Amino acid sequence: MSAEDFIDTNVFIYHLDASDPRKQAIAERIVRQALLHGNACISHQVMQECLNVVLRTAQVTLDIAQARAYLETVLAPLLRVSASVALYQRALDVQARWRFGFYDSLIVAAALAAGCTRLLSEDLQHGQRIETLTIHDPFRA
Repeated sequence: MSAEDFIDTNVFIYHLDASDPRKQAIAERIVRQALLHGNACISHQVMQECLNVVLRTAQVTLDIAQARAYLETVLAPLLRVSASVALYQRALDVQARWRFGFYDSLIVAAALAAGCTRLLSEDLQHGQRIETLTIHDPFRA
């Protein structure tokens, strides 16, 4: 199953972080549309990173029950890409070709595996094309 957009972890962190209302509003729109229309997806890595951040940082802190609710209502419905040897091999290919760090390469590989055309992330270069995928920073002013 393919989706148009792959959503990186930072979108979900801003979705929960009230310290930057502009970014939170953008993230809210992205997440709401993804859940409503099914036009976006995530990988297990995004799920893991998001839960790790919200359970361990002072900026956005959820208790276990809140984290479980977010997992069940927001993250799990968007999950489309699971870890596999093939995914890690593709991430290594991405890293070798584009010189990203391994975890960024894994995000790119997951987006490609899902058939996405856009990767929504502020962590990579806006507008960069990687095979059939274009990096889009939704928070770019």
